[in-house]
Amino acid sequence: MKLSRIILTTALVGALAACASPMNRSPGGMSSGGSIEPTPIPAASAGDEAGLQRFVQTFRARALASGVSAGTYDRAMRLARYNPDVIRLDRKQAEFSRPVWLYLDSAVSDSRINTGREKASQLNRTMSAIESRYGVPREIVLAVWGMESNFGANRGKMQIIPSLTTLAYDGRRGEMFQNQLIAALRILQAGDTDPEHMLGSWAGAMGHTQFMPTSYLEYAVDFTGDGRRDIWSDDPTDALASTAAYLARNGWRRGEAWGAEVRLPSGFNMGQVGKGTRKPSGTWASQGVTRIGGGALPGGNGSIIMPAGANGPAFLILDNFRSLLRYNNSDNYALGVSFLGERIAGRAGIQGSWPRNDRPLSTSERQEIQQRLRAKGFYQGEIDGLFGSATMESVAAYQRSIGVTPDGYPTSILLGQLRR
Repeated sequence: MKLSRIILTTALVGALAACASPMNRSPGGMSSGGSIEPTPIPAASAGDEAGLQRFVQTFRARALASGVSAGTYDRAMRLARYNPDVIRLDRKQAEFSRPVWLYLDSAVSDSRINTGREKASQLNRTMSAIESRYGVPREIVLAVWGMESNFGANRGKMQIIPSLTTLAYDGRRGEMFQNQLIAALRILQAGDTDPEHMLGSWAGAMGHTQFMPTSYLEYAVDFTGDGRRDIWSDDPTDALASTAAYLARNGWRRGEAWGAEVRLPSGFNMGQVGKGTRKPSGTWASQGVTRIGGGALPGGNGSIIMPAGANGPAFLILDNFRSLLRYNNSDNYALGVSFLGERIAGRAGIQGSWPRNDRPLSTSERQEIQQRLRAKGFYQGEIDGLFGSATMESVAAYQRSIGVTPDGYPTSILLGQLRR
């Protein structure tokens, strides 16, 4: 699960289920979560538990002012407990970040490709209907499913209410998780699931395609027509349709490609690389950019990205790739979805070679790069060791200033240049 999903905006939940009062349904009447046993919550210190229970009492007024009924709040928050595992996971930071090629090796593995093709065959009629309604190719929706939960095998088994309450009370981003908690309560109030069966990851992402509660409220759909938007049960239909609806409402263009792997001509101006530069495909073609494997470049306005720098593959990314970035704001993630989709559909994977001998940078080294770029006036962002677009653009600007290829790719060589 990627935490960038948490920034998605909220919207009021749609129509209520047409049957009995949702908070009075018995668990046996809910398919959500199937027969999955939730992960046990470890014991917390007396002080942490007491603090969380005080938070539950004081937060009640805010939840009710946001439209959550007293009955919904009291019923759901009976599950609220301080979960030390959630805090530990929230504060954990990996020492090394995986290079893009290792990330994609895992994302587009043979087993995942084979499972995706099996699911495409098994769900052919369902995927045809979803594709027809929303215009998002089935292989893209299936690829998101594969990336998010390994096609439903890893949906998460933590109860969402205790997890979000813990993060809302004691997390690094309390206000953000308080909004997520209110959204989760609204979902329960609408009757889409019950508190016991609302399961997901430690940070609140839920179901087959790992929707945060706020994004669920805004984009989830009842594709089966049973009165509930059920992304938790063994049937993935509503989750897959909700993913397609999300992408369609966030810029996916029906009938257009996400982009393509490309070859850059000798002498190409590397200063044009990056999502900040957008040109029509015809303009890129006129500069000598060609499609790997032959054929014309896919039509649209696009950018050239090189996630491993000048020594790795290049990609032309179009508006549909940017739609994937709205689902998860990571170029690596969007490439993983794009090429897993290509392989599920029977097309070729990435053809270019990665610089696999490059040494990965530790978190402290990545932070040092940002600190030194800031000291030299090239970077204004957070010193977090996470290399997004802002850091890579700053790297490229620094590289231009010292007369080296401005590919925006941070390496140990770049760090040495910054230290001099």
